[in-house]
Amino acid sequence: MEERFLSSLLHPLLNAFKIPELRRKILITVAILIIYRIVAYIPLAGVDLEGLKALFASSELLGLLDIFSGGTLANFSIIALGLNPYINASIIMQLLTMVFPKLEELSKEGEQGRQRINQYTRYLAVPLAVLQSIGMYTLLKSQGLIEAATPLHILSLIVGMTAGTIFLMWLGELLTEYGIGNGISLLIFAGIVARAPVVLFQTFSVVQQQEILNLILFVLAAVAVIAAVVFINEGRRQILVQYARRVSTRGGGGLSHTYLPLRVNQAGVIPIIFAVSLVLIPVYGAQFLAQSTVPQLKMVGEWLAVNFQASSIGYNLTYFLLILGFTYFYTAVVFNPTKISEELKKSGGFIPGIRPGTATAAYLNYILVRITLAGAVFLGLIAVLPSLLSGFSNVTTLAIGGTSLLIVVSVVLDTVKQFESKLIERNYEGFLKR
Repeated sequence: MEERFLSSLLHPLLNAFKIPELRRKILITVAILIIYRIVAYIPLAGVDLEGLKALFASSELLGLLDIFSGGTLANFSIIALGLNPYINASIIMQLLTMVFPKLEELSKEGEQGRQRINQYTRYLAVPLAVLQSIGMYTLLKSQGLIEAATPLHILSLIVGMTAGTIFLMWLGELLTEYGIGNGISLLIFAGIVARAPVVLFQTFSVVQQQEILNLILFVLAAVAVIAAVVFINEGRRQILVQYARRVSTRGGGGLSHTYLPLRVNQAGVIPIIFAVSLVLIPVYGAQFLAQSTVPQLKMVGEWLAVNFQASSIGYNLTYFLLILGFTYFYTAVVFNPTKISEELKKSGGFIPGIRPGTATAAYLNYILVRITLAGAVFLGLIAVLPSLLSGFSNVTTLAIGGTSLLIVVSVVLDTVKQFESKLIERNYEGFLKR
């Protein structure tokens, strides 16, 4: 039984290495991920690394940010900002696409339009990276981790962190174009997996001083999260679509049918990534305002520091609502019921009992809103559940476990599907050649 299981896992991989194109994609993907992890340990100069690690160890939210950066923040490497500026630029561009008609028209022009919007996103990410670099310098300066910084040193830090973000964007695009899977998601995945041994070691150290029951609780929660992620990601609402066949001279008419699959989680892990980028803004703001000499600003900073801890109700409620909103927002971006109904009408397809055109679009939108609610609530619960479990069990080192598992499992599922589609496509090509 075990031999059959291992054979079923290794057989597709061995077949892939026999195909030159897939072998090249796999090797390029591995090479880029190795380069990413090497660069993650190249530090910028002039920062107290020991003090910085202590700062991140004392804050759960900063630890969460460090997890998504793959440990580059605690090491303060040249890619310390990670992909956060690019993610924020993507959020802004998608909002602008819904506001400005010209950008909306550009997004509907197919691959060429998407490439143009991606180009605008990259341009926007550069000034955002500069602003975040300045914010990072201000944070480190306020904590006394940078001493007597000269203007040249400040400029080198800002330019270094900005260049690191641009380098990561380039690596992500290379992965998407020449590797397997989505490049940005794979880089975030690699960062989380690289930090997993550190988090697990910290957890085992804490558990040795407390109760083994807490560890069992987290293991069971992790297994439940993985099973739920797979179940929700694979969940589909199948909508019957019928097509009228043309009546031939031989009398061969009638109806043919197919199914339009609507995913429960259309947005994937994007809402989580977007929400993490925004929910940390109050944390940065609290640490910045707390150092202010203006009493009112200092009071606001202290209030944010108290009410936006990882275990606080304000943080978890804000996190949950952001995920809920981004799930609906991104679903509206990637799935357009009006466009789908028009395509069905042009191809002669219709949903039984629903009139083509506007009625079909309204029906699809009704179904989409309902199933998206289930997916959005699931994503929100998965994100805040580990924080609640952490407060219940007093083990804080795995407070980011649910979000990390969600991203890891989702990225693995998407990458495996793309890998399998490449294999099937190759097999069809070989069959056609014969």
